Amino acid sequence: MSESAYTDYVYRLPELEHAYGPNVHLSSDPVLLTQLARLCRPDVIQPEITRLVREMYRSLVRLVMANEFPRENVEVTTRMIEATERGVWRGDVLDSKTRAVTVNIARAGTLPSQVVFETLVNTLTPDNVRQDHVFMARVTDAQGCVTGVSMAGSKIGGDVDGAIVLFPDPMGATGGSLSHTVSLYTSPGSAPRKLVSLHLIVTPEFIARMHADHPDVRIYAIRLDRGMSSEEVLQGGLGEQRELESGLNEIQYIVPGAGGVGELLNNSFV
Repeated sequence: MSESAYTDYVYRLPELEHAYGPNVHLSSDPVLLTQLARLCRPDVIQPEITRLVREMYRSLVRLVMANEFPRENVEVTTRMIEATERGVWRGDVLDSKTRAVTVNIARAGTLPSQVVFETLVNTLTPDNVRQDHVFMARVTDAQGCVTGVSMAGSKIGGDVDGAIVLFPDPMGATGGSLSHTVSLYTSPGSAPRKLVSLHLIVTPEFIARMHADHPDVRIYAIRLDRGMSSEEVLQGGLGEQRELESGLNEIQYIVPGAGGVGELLNNSFV
């Protein structure tokens, strides 16, 4: 006899309803939201911030893998086979042959990408997993306002044809850095299977930028912050008045946000 319950089963993300479109996934996981609320407190510094970011990205990448990665049907002979011929489990699991690339957008993305890489190589065939590195920073004016993106270099280890490319970047603020990074993987001739970004917090401005520049990117975030919006907008549903929503202050930092996560992760306040 063959068990059928674990074939073609439906996985459902714990996510909030919103009006940003099907490629945006905002978590409704109480554990993740609790951890993120803790991380945003002014008294949370090293080493706790590293522990929290590591734990949240372990959970976040697992949600992405469960919802985005292909499956295969397997038969697993268990230890019970010695006692009964029915000691065989059949069902759908993640396809271990899936190609995956995680992109470290230094410097806030260094730890998240490493966590994603470790999770991928422990789940998929390790030879099918790669970590790339892109060295990028915000460019600001004398008032601290973001004016652009500076790219110092990159280490991209090959093509991404047929691969799921993951972009773990804690703070999705303006979208400038991520948009520039995604462009490196969508040049003519590239054929990635999927493009997925993973964030702790995003803003309405970030979502709008990604929709405009790279509408195929699937966005996963634990939280969306729109704290610069009016009280009327804040009382409405997420994305219902997206043209009036704002989560950035005058120097493009997220509100309520978490402050400079890259600085906190590295104990380097520059």
